[in-house]
Amino acid sequence: MISSMIKRRAFAIILILLLLNVGALVLNVMLGDRSIPPGEVLRSLMGRGDPEYHFTIHQLRLPRVLTGFLVGCGLALAGTILQVITRNPLASPGVIGLNSGAAAAVVAVMVLVPAFPMRHMPWIAFIGAFLAATVIYGLSWRKGESSSTVRMLLIGVGISSMAGALITYLLTVGKIFRVSQASVWMAGSLYGRTWEHFWPLMPWLLILFLLLIWMSRWLDMFLLDVQSAAGLGLRVETMRVLFLLMSVGLAGSAVSMAGTIGFVGLMAPHMAKHLAGSRSLVRLPIAALLGGLIVMLADLAGRTWFAPYEIPAGLITAIIGAPYMMYLLLRRRGI
Repeated sequence: MISSMIKRRAFAIILILLLLNVGALVLNVMLGDRSIPPGEVLRSLMGRGDPEYHFTIHQLRLPRVLTGFLVGCGLALAGTILQVITRNPLASPGVIGLNSGAAAAVVAVMVLVPAFPMRHMPWIAFIGAFLAATVIYGLSWRKGESSSTVRMLLIGVGISSMAGALITYLLTVGKIFRVSQASVWMAGSLYGRTWEHFWPLMPWLLILFLLLIWMSRWLDMFLLDVQSAAGLGLRVETMRVLFLLMSVGLAGSAVSMAGTIGFVGLMAPHMAKHLAGSRSLVRLPIAALLGGLIVMLADLAGRTWFAPYEIPAGLITAIIGAPYMMYLLLRRRGI
């Protein structure tokens, strides 16, 4: 009976979040320099809209909002993985250094290799995030297993600082046009995102999400202590590396298309845990939907609140996320 109630609650939460995401998508398509009536937006999305609005909806606004949704999903899923495998609520792609590693690699390519095709950029970001994760995991390794999660987080902060210094150097020595593009991208902006950004990101998110759902039972074992998890047959360090690589793929691909949109990977997993508990099979899709919703709403706020100026979505999420992180730190004074 209790299990049935939990399933119904989870289904209801997912359904509500799906409706909220659809509502956020429609609002993003409606509002802008030129407002479009909601009925016209819905008709156009169903393929029966006025040709007058077709270009604005399908070529300018829809790919931007859908790319933002995927970016939010990727960051939220990456954060959920990190918080589970480290058993630390402060773990996120931004805090642990994955976002910074991915960003440094992408900025290097943007500044030094201007003709590099955008469709391959997720692989560049993956390499950068992978190198950051390798250094973090390697430096935290002690006596045949990874050391305390606090040590991993502190090393991640150091990696973020080093990556930030590299980015600053690249922006200093690069050509002004490429530096300007990289600076806008670094701010976490979805400005100018097209289908060229959406389609390369889609397979990363879809494949890794389905793989995570399939492996959710193993992810749940990290909620136990190491001895108990090993007693149940989990190869703790092997699976930790595998899940870390999945987090690298999700965070790196998201960063490659939208820059460093911070705190989404910190906030969304917490909200999902509060709504649905710790079971990964339920927490993962809820966190993904929350992450997508946060980024879409942040982009909408950045476009409309300060019009005619446009504020990057990353700045909006930072304004919300920084106080939230301080709240978490105050709750964990023993860290």
